[in-house]
Amino acid sequence: MTTIEIAFVVIVSFAGGLATGTGFVAFLVVLGVIPRLTQLTKTMKSIHAYEWSAVAGAVIGGWMSLRSSVLGASKYWLIPLGLFSGVFIGMLAAALTEVLNVWPILAKRMRMADKLILLLMAIVFGKVFGSLFYWIYVVEGK
Repeated sequence: MTTIEIAFVVIVSFAGGLATGTGFVAFLVVLGVIPRLTQLTKTMKSIHAYEWSAVAGAVIGGWMSLRSSVLGASKYWLIPLGLFSGVFIGMLAAALTEVLNVWPILAKRMRMADKLILLLMAIVFGKVFGSLFYWIYVVEGK
């Protein structure tokens, strides 16, 4: 590749990263996901830690996705790594649905308003078992 082609790839990649990062930040800010998450967990004093962990996770995740990185660690390190990733995604999804009041609307439409806890537990267990199936049979099976 020539120098001009490399410069073009760098500029396009940087612009794509800015667009994605801006969308992620706009999603978090406009919906108020992080403040609502701190309210639900009663950890308002740690809001800056939540914000910086979201930014650091986005930056590190973006950087790692651009490299073919091999951690070189034991496969047992995947357990806490997957656990932390799952907790982050789960808490983010829970905060988003809490902000948008999705569960009460879904429960009314499914005529399960009196069984909202059962609906939530079914979703939680489905997510847990689906994630375990993916990591045990798809990722480990490769």
